[in-house]
Amino acid sequence: MKKSLLLLAALCLALAPAWARADSKTVTVGASPTPHAEILKVAAEELKDQGYDLNVVEYSDYVQPNLALDSKDLDANFFQHKPYLDDFNTEKGTKLVSLGTVHYEPFGIYAGKCSNLAELKDGAMVAVPNDTTNEARALLLLQDQGLLKLKDGAGLTATRRDIVDNPKNLKIEELEAAQLVRALPDVEIAVINGNYAILGGLKVKDALAAESADSVAAATYANILAIRAGDENRPELQALVKALKGEKVKKFIVDTYEGAVVPAE
Repeated sequence: MKKSLLLLAALCLALAPAWARADSKTVTVGASPTPHAEILKVAAEELKDQGYDLNVVEYSDYVQPNLALDSKDLDANFFQHKPYLDDFNTEKGTKLVSLGTVHYEPFGIYAGKCSNLAELKDGAMVAVPNDTTNEARALLLLQDQGLLKLKDGAGLTATRRDIVDNPKNLKIEELEAAQLVRALPDVEIAVINGNYAILGGLKVKDALAAESADSVAAATYANILAIRAGDENRPELQALVKALKGEKVKKFIVDTYEGAVVPAE
């Protein structure tokens, strides 16, 4: 009888989800190194007071942390905005959701070979992110600067194929977001995601142009804590999102990133 009970317990443990088998007092979160992992370290202090330990796993791309979350190797991840998550769910068939917004990272246009937008030459090379939502965001910023015009209704799904007016014949080069800073010496300008700009030593205050902190993009592209659908009521995840939205984290963001990262409302 005792042996049967032990076998049953072992079977139940094997069938339990990864997060349930692990120490429930430890929360494992995937994150981009900057600023997300840095922000999580501040939130970890708040979590500790509530009896939870935070384990941060850093990723250098935008695909693996969602795959790891979907496969239950992570409890949550923190690196993306909701339009990107929605696009990823559609493309990969995953069921990941936002537990809350944390901060906003203004997109910026950064100087490569050209240090002034007014001096862009005919046929200049412009690098933008190659994923759907972030490419659209980059093109919209270029449009706001009068450098090109997109067809009506292109919105958040715009790609370079949606450009209907390009007076300077700009050559739009689509690159993986993580490679944009590295590409600056080879292009006239690049439109770069906030976290990769920071990681590459760039400051939004030095950008040739940037999204306004009170723009529609600030709400649309706020970075989120992502989890699997169905995990919304897990107490350790509720504690984490509360810490990330707390005053201590907000103060850290404002004091540390000089406008390159802005707390979400």
